[in-house]
Amino acid sequence: MNNKTISDAMKIKLEEIFPELPSYPEFVPGIRRAPKREFVLSEKETVLALKNALRYVPEKWHGVLAEEFLEELLTRGRIYGYRFRPKERIYGKPIDEYRGRTLAGRALQVMIDNNLDIDVALYPYELVTYGETGAVFQNWMQYWLVKRYLEELEEDQTLVIASGHPFGIFKSHPTAPRVIITNGLMVGLYDDLENWNRAASLGVASYGQMTAGGWMYIGPQGIVHGTYSTLLNAGREKLGIPRDKNLAGKLFVSSGLGGMSGAQGKAAVIAGGVGLIAEVDYSRIKTRYEQGWIHTIVDTPEEAFNLAYKCVHEKTARAIAYFGNIVNLLEYADRKNLKIDLLSDQTSCHNVYDGGYCPVGLTYEERTEMLRENKTRFTQLVDISLKRHYLAIKALVSKGAYFFDYGNSFMKAVYDAGVPEICRNGKNPDEGFIWPSYVEDIMGPILFDYGYGPFRWVCLSGKDEDLEKTDQAALACIDKRRFQDLDNYNWIKNSRDYNLVVGTKARILYQDAVGRVKIALRFNEMVRNKEIGPVMIGRDHHDVGGTDSPFRETANIRDGSNIMAEMATHVFAGNCARGMTLAVLHNGGGVGIGKAINGGFGLVLDGSERVDGIIKTALAWDVNGGIARRAWARNPNSLATAVEHNLNSGDQITLPYLADEEMLASLVRRKYVPGGK
Repeated sequence: MNNKTISDAMKIKLEEIFPELPSYPEFVPGIRRAPKREFVLSEKETVLALKNALRYVPEKWHGVLAEEFLEELLTRGRIYGYRFRPKERIYGKPIDEYRGRTLAGRALQVMIDNNLDIDVALYPYELVTYGETGAVFQNWMQYWLVKRYLEELEEDQTLVIASGHPFGIFKSHPTAPRVIITNGLMVGLYDDLENWNRAASLGVASYGQMTAGGWMYIGPQGIVHGTYSTLLNAGREKLGIPRDKNLAGKLFVSSGLGGMSGAQGKAAVIAGGVGLIAEVDYSRIKTRYEQGWIHTIVDTPEEAFNLAYKCVHEKTARAIAYFGNIVNLLEYADRKNLKIDLLSDQTSCHNVYDGGYCPVGLTYEERTEMLRENKTRFTQLVDISLKRHYLAIKALVSKGAYFFDYGNSFMKAVYDAGVPEICRNGKNPDEGFIWPSYVEDIMGPILFDYGYGPFRWVCLSGKDEDLEKTDQAALACIDKRRFQDLDNYNWIKNSRDYNLVVGTKARILYQDAVGRVKIALRFNEMVRNKEIGPVMIGRDHHDVGGTDSPFRETANIRDGSNIMAEMATHVFAGNCARGMTLAVLHNGGGVGIGKAINGGFGLVLDGSERVDGIIKTALAWDVNGGIARRAWARNPNSLATAVEHNLNSGDQITLPYLADEEMLASLVRRKYVPGGK
């Protein structure tokens, strides 16, 4: 076999997109760049990595690109193919400005470009959208090939993508997904960070996080609503705030103002409280400040708490950014015996040793330099910092603060740093940690177990008026059956005032299965009546049935199945079978490789009756598949929701009979034999 034969057999290829090798780009100063990723390949493996990258480009360019790719690999730890990054601005344009044979193909191009918009993405040159490592693709060659495939995609074809690589388009049928994506799925024996890093350097694995590799990220707005709901319900459940009141006069302290964590200050303000958020990267603070999501920037702990307490006393909602390390801020609060009501952390602790966590004592710039020059010392400093972080939180909790892990793998990182006492059993995480995760204590029982989760939509026309019309339509669809519905009603009613949109014209709204179906059907009707342009609906993978993760989404599953990854897989397969436009399944999510399996979807609303049918089956399944698993685990709110569903739908969920635990405990005490008979 030779390269001419191979090239002649392909219609979609880089040389068809680029008749000549593009010039090397200039990097715009001030745009955040990813730090060097871990590089441990041997010489033989490095040759393999280069061979893998050169698969994308014609032989005539191999001489130039081999040296270039090797330099990227040695200096960045990955091959990004910078030469192929588009010269023009990347952003989610109105759908009519894209080429494609299908509406779905054009719609998905909008979503890809929005994820890589410089105003949206964390490290746009390295194709990372959020979460330090959450990538859309591995390299820019994949970007161009996928975009071209989407242009050529027909209504009876499906594009299959594995860790950013497009395997190709294959014959299917109009009710099949147009695109199926997997990211980072590994064989169990090798499903750990060490092997994943090796695979990523070889160019065969991508970390899609959740909505980055699933093309459904909508900026920090995507987590504002969830953070708002978490803070509000933490106040109700832990601080005794009535359900008709907000966090006025309460202080929330946390860290992180990046892609996801950037929502924290904004969410605290929407909930009526004071948010004090530490961040070591000034560019991230600046971004949130310019967006209006942070009101004030301070650079000493004393100034931070003085301002925070003034706002608490006046019951003024305010978002304050402390430019510095969270450990310094918390140790100051401990020394001064300062009261903190709610306490959390949103640094990227799923990736602590590759830049997700900045050790106390280092500036952000020093962190980046040490990562590149002395990874061993950096790792040691991370462990020291995590131990200090843990001790500061422990002290503040003893003084009345309510701490919750925000699903960023913080407590697992503390354990990995050599602190077994953070575990409930004092030895390992098998029985969980001494402090609850926000899903375990708040979001799980109050939202997920009823079916409420982060439903979202994007107005593909790019028109503000379409977003306004969909906001009003969603508002009219909300039945205020529960207090959660009233919270969601108030959220969407005031959403325009919150200045949430970054990138495409998008909105997030927590809804249960009934609400999601009702809203989606109304939107599709509006498209049919030409009241609005086409709409993409989806959700965060962080949802009722979208993710299996014992440290986060399934932390309140207590029948022993929290370590199983079947729910997310079932939901993914069911969405494929029911005709979602896009179906996605990932490894890792927000807690790290090997610690979660998560999936998502996208559905283009084109106004057709066909899509009405998909909404009624697929959208309902997407939620109720999770309800079924949670009900079988005997979660009381899910059990009640499943009973109601069985009585009012054509579905039948298998429900658990409840056993008398005291009777069982008594029986086992009398007859238990260690090791069995």
